[in-house]
Amino acid sequence: MDVLFLSRLQFAAATLFHFLFVPLTLGLSVLVAYMEIQYARTGDEMYLKMTKFWGKLFLINFAMGVVTGITLEFQFGTNWSRYSTYVGDIFGPLLAIEATVAFFLESSLLGVWIFGWKKLSRWAHATVMGLIAIASTLSALWILVANAWMQHPVGYTIRDGRAELTDLSAIIFSKFAILEFLHTISSGYILAAFFVMGICSYHLLKKQHIEFFSRSFKIALIFGLVFSFFEVIEGDLHGADVAEKQPAKMAAMECHWETKGRAPVFLFAWPDEENERNAIEIGPIPGLLSFLAFKNIDAEVLGLKEFPKDERPNVLITSMAFKIMVGLGTLFCLLTIVGWVIRDRLLEYPLFLKIMLFSIPLPYIAASMGWIVTEVGRQPWIVYGLMKTQDAVSPVNAIQVFTSLAAFILVYGLLGVIGFYLIGKNAKQGPTA
Repeated sequence: MDVLFLSRLQFAAATLFHFLFVPLTLGLSVLVAYMEIQYARTGDEMYLKMTKFWGKLFLINFAMGVVTGITLEFQFGTNWSRYSTYVGDIFGPLLAIEATVAFFLESSLLGVWIFGWKKLSRWAHATVMGLIAIASTLSALWILVANAWMQHPVGYTIRDGRAELTDLSAIIFSKFAILEFLHTISSGYILAAFFVMGICSYHLLKKQHIEFFSRSFKIALIFGLVFSFFEVIEGDLHGADVAEKQPAKMAAMECHWETKGRAPVFLFAWPDEENERNAIEIGPIPGLLSFLAFKNIDAEVLGLKEFPKDERPNVLITSMAFKIMVGLGTLFCLLTIVGWVIRDRLLEYPLFLKIMLFSIPLPYIAASMGWIVTEVGRQPWIVYGLMKTQDAVSPVNAIQVFTSLAAFILVYGLLGVIGFYLIGKNAKQGPTA
């Protein structure tokens, strides 16, 4: 229980909790914007009811995201001051742009949207919601660009013992950053789609507001179907980029120990890190890892043994999180296909509706697993190949970090209960007059 471990645990706990709200904000803002634009275009009052109902859930979720996200940036000073000193010239501006441009724009527009219902025309009000969706996406963009730089640092030079920015465009348009952005945004869209479909399923099972929730379900279904398959395609591209730029992470994801061509993918593997092998291997598919990583079935894939033991990520955590994420991603594709086939006869399939209702937590789990792969798979580096995590922690004592960690768990736990209670209460209530 040293400072490094406690600081990592605190940041992980705060980030994962915060990220329970971020993807829903990203996806629901787009869905609500679409509904309101449809209302402005057609004058159909049903779209107005959809906008107000789903918009209320969006607002509760957004508020929780703001409250839980503010503390994260402070931790770079309190818990990771050596990191901030070393790379602050690069990381700082990216966070500053996110806060002063994207987030402030998003928050200001949200105020206009909340209080402008009877002061703006239909089209003007719908335009504001569309801009909120764009601002939410821009906010995510800058955060993800900053994270992608930690995964694959570019556009910098080392001067006087510190990393300094030399090329902002290289950081923004890094292939790793673009792929990470697309992957994360798509996961948010999938999560929002399943969130909406799950709530719709609850009301359809109770045969309440059938037209309202049937139409809402179909809108979310198309959204979820498109981005579930997009995520699979994009994930393949992202995985190939990881194999090139973070080979140790790729090897850990697939429990791949020996460097060789025609490297297999295991349907299931349980790593034995002490003896540098897999204790269990089920269903090896020869050459599949080589093909997925380099699009060549005979390509050589580096094994974990090529890296010093102190520069390998935790193989068990990385591989299990990766398998859960991939399995759930496949499930989302299957569920949305079934939903598309029966979209006009949903009430005839109560079992499917129950499955969709209980599937609401699954995209949250998938997104969390994805971040565990991303962050645990990068270890022991805080900036890949440039700075190790152990060198980034603040010179504070363990008691201080333990106290703040306990406070975070207490306060965030209370906020979580309040937030999810309010979302659940309003979701169950349904649309009001």
